[in-house]
Amino acid sequence: MNTATKPAARAATPRSSAKPPLATTRKRFRTASGRTGQFYSLPELAKIYPNVARLPVSIRIVLESVLRNHDGIRITDAHVRQLANWKPKAKRTDEIPFVLARVVLQDFTGVPLLADLAAMRSVAASLGKSPEKIEPLVPVDLVVDHSIMVDYYGTKDALDLNMKLEFQRNQERYAFMKWGMQAFKTFGVVPPGFGIVHQVNLEFFARGVHKTAEEVYYPDTLVGTDSHTTMINGIGVVGWGVGGIEAEAAMLGQPLYFLTPDVVGFELKGRLREGVTATDLVLTVTEILRQQKVVGKFVEFFGEGTASLTVPDRATIANMAPEYGATMGFFPVDEKTLGYFEGTGRTKEEIEAFEAYFKAQKLFGVPKAGSIDYSQVVTLDLGDVTPSLAGPKRPQDRIELGKVKSTFTELFSKPPTESGFNQDSERLHARYWASGGDCVDGRPVGLPTDRPVAAGAERNKAEMVANKPSIDIAVEDSCSLPAHRESDITLGNGDVLIAAITSCTNTSNPSVLLAAGLLAKKAVKKGLRVKPHIKTSLAPGSRIVTEYLEKAGLLKYLEKLGFDLAGYGCTTCIGNAGDLRPEFNETIVKDDLVCAAVLSGNRNFEARIHPNIKANFLASPPLVVAYAIAGTVLKDLMTEPVGQDDKGRDVYLGDIWPSSDEVYKLLKYAMNAKAFRKNYAKVRKEPGKLWEKITGVAGETYSWPTSTYIAEPPFFKDFSLDGSDTHSAAHGDQPGAAVAGARIMALFGDSITTDHISPAGSIKESSPAGIWLKAHGVMKQDFNSYGSRRGNHEVMMRGTFANVRIKNLMLPPAADGSREEGGLTLYQGDGAHKGQKLAIYDAAMQYIADGLPTVIFAGEEYGTGSSRDWAAKGTQLLGIKAVVARSFERIHRSNLVGMGVIPLQFKGNDSWQSLQLDGSETVDILVHPELKPQSDAIVRITRTNGSTEEVTVTLRVDTPIEVDYYRAGGILPYVLRQLLS
Repeated sequence: MNTATKPAARAATPRSSAKPPLATTRKRFRTASGRTGQFYSLPELAKIYPNVARLPVSIRIVLESVLRNHDGIRITDAHVRQLANWKPKAKRTDEIPFVLARVVLQDFTGVPLLADLAAMRSVAASLGKSPEKIEPLVPVDLVVDHSIMVDYYGTKDALDLNMKLEFQRNQERYAFMKWGMQAFKTFGVVPPGFGIVHQVNLEFFARGVHKTAEEVYYPDTLVGTDSHTTMINGIGVVGWGVGGIEAEAAMLGQPLYFLTPDVVGFELKGRLREGVTATDLVLTVTEILRQQKVVGKFVEFFGEGTASLTVPDRATIANMAPEYGATMGFFPVDEKTLGYFEGTGRTKEEIEAFEAYFKAQKLFGVPKAGSIDYSQVVTLDLGDVTPSLAGPKRPQDRIELGKVKSTFTELFSKPPTESGFNQDSERLHARYWASGGDCVDGRPVGLPTDRPVAAGAERNKAEMVANKPSIDIAVEDSCSLPAHRESDITLGNGDVLIAAITSCTNTSNPSVLLAAGLLAKKAVKKGLRVKPHIKTSLAPGSRIVTEYLEKAGLLKYLEKLGFDLAGYGCTTCIGNAGDLRPEFNETIVKDDLVCAAVLSGNRNFEARIHPNIKANFLASPPLVVAYAIAGTVLKDLMTEPVGQDDKGRDVYLGDIWPSSDEVYKLLKYAMNAKAFRKNYAKVRKEPGKLWEKITGVAGETYSWPTSTYIAEPPFFKDFSLDGSDTHSAAHGDQPGAAVAGARIMALFGDSITTDHISPAGSIKESSPAGIWLKAHGVMKQDFNSYGSRRGNHEVMMRGTFANVRIKNLMLPPAADGSREEGGLTLYQGDGAHKGQKLAIYDAAMQYIADGLPTVIFAGEEYGTGSSRDWAAKGTQLLGIKAVVARSFERIHRSNLVGMGVIPLQFKGNDSWQSLQLDGSETVDILVHPELKPQSDAIVRITRTNGSTEEVTVTLRVDTPIEVDYYRAGGILPYVLRQLLS
């Protein structure tokens, strides 16, 4: 069941206790067809608070929720007054209680959230309470989109084979989801194979406006457990990504509390030049806004250039708000929004209500310059945007297309501190033999005897009947793939080994996907080909994409270049690229090669795409195809040929690049309302035979069968209704020594992402998680991924801080100044392990056994990246009590507080480097007795020689409700205690 068919009472019904004059704001509006509805009028509120008329559109939509849900108790006159009087440059101290219309989940984050709800029901039952007290109070939709992996590629049956593998690997998870569907009345699931959550959200879930049982209309608002939930901002919906921790609170009736934000107005002028794509634009916007430091702020687009952009272009820019650091990248509703709703199959009645409501609220249309008061204004002339890529390690590091070759060449020998690869420049153009020979009896032959063909080739009994081998299946059967039809393959630095049209950012956008198809068509007609060992894939965000590519006659040309349909979902961009050939992995590791991936994604952090591919570039779909043909990033596509035609003549990018007119003529295939309605009707009626075969347990509570995928979370261990298990009980009314005698677990540099912290991607056999799985009878080929095992805390806590590229600067540098990579630390406790190098998990367990708390120190932008609640959950389960950093990314800071971990921020130029920490020190943290939000705290350092030093930091418990969460031991026990009291 989806939000389109759920009961209308999605948000708290307006209370009759609303006090005058706020009660007078309830008015009526009329649609073009003569229907009427009630609404809480912002223009009427502006008569009381004139400031409302000049508020940013996004702030006004939040204000409507505050006004409508005003009850004098939870949401008061003061809340309405504070937000109605929002000032552009005021100090941000006011806390907004934001009641949301709905919640969306993707399956990687949704499964642990569902596990937490199931655990809450188990607690309720154990306390003699009704389990049904634990029930989402707003509609929750989960889209299964993160579990598909690109094991098979380059063949017509790749989609079918990949989906069969997906269901074999994830049967336990999917059975658990089906339990959730029958246990909770307001929990719906979109099965695998329909698309990416953000695309489904745009095309299907979003309704523009909702209405209560009393016929009171209100705008669509939401949070989602994926940081790219902001894609919905492209159609004027206020919503953003939160961790599963916050999402649980929101769906269980808690308002989402946040500080009134700054709002950055982003004025777009002019128009894009010929040959420039929406991807180029969003990479430019990301670069600009990262420099403006918009973390925690709303960004709102306005101006004539904004009005000229199509809705898919707007959605592309909104999608990457996490990459530029903003809470939202918001676009107001206008005629193009209505056109998008019509083209994607919304009903006439819905569209009329949507238009009439926003016009009645005076929120319709893209604002002109000077009409709204913003905290600051940033301006970009669209005519200045040039074709670009971003990388090789961060999405904000934009590179003009003509400078990719030179940038890679420079970074090749630069140190890691300058985003380089620390290689000898003389090795740049060296080639290394990686494979040769053909297939005999289903095996590649001609390999040296010391090079294994495939790890785990001998099949062992799988963990369970349903859980079949994962990555190695594709290797075993890969003689059917073009990857083994070429002999004597050599690899070199800069070689493109993965070329993927994937991710939510670009697969929402018909213009760039049609451009990719047109470029493929022109390339094929000139006789250009992609080298068969390059892993090519097409993984759209919606089934509609392949439908319009086929109708436009372009899908067959993409297939001729190896871009066969591999799946509908989030694949390469989240590390679900599948593995490379074993001999490639061996050569890359043995010869320390810097090979490349080019993908139309939004994330390219270290080790995210593939642990052995060090250079990852974000690009538009047509450029992904172009680089697949070129085969290397050491080719300047602006001046050098992409390849040679079938007569040996040079072919340049300009020869095959499609014009905007060519793309425009085909856009008619992308907006077919009938096709959209037909496609999404299948969510309930025809979910697919693989999904229908999944069976799960029934009942109000989950039975927690033995599984290495799903386990009862430990977050409610020793839970008590009276709060005797909480921080407040531990510290009483004097929590001054919030942390005492702590050891330092790690010293990190800048830009430690949630990819570094939270387990993601493949599970290394020798890692703590791999060792645990093997001890529980799981074969290496059945490990699946960390993402698929997010429902089991035993796996996840062992994978926290286990990223192969993370650098703990406690470890001494090598003679050449390089730092060891991987989740390691030096144990600082007493006993046999003192001074030893241990895995962070192993050290954490020893610290916990010794009764020693631990802390982490870090640099700028700690927690950048996906909204992974396990980055905070794993931190808490490892016994880490506080994180002291130069700055925090928004979602991760909030998640830390939600798990009872204290975030502390250095002031001014202070840092752990300025304190000259080496990790041997002990740490005390002294906070305000009342845990006053954003108050000063003291970090006291005691060195091994007995000397002490104190530094003042800011307590990043930002709001009063966060104080309550922390005192309660975290947001989950706080909410559970409220529900059961």
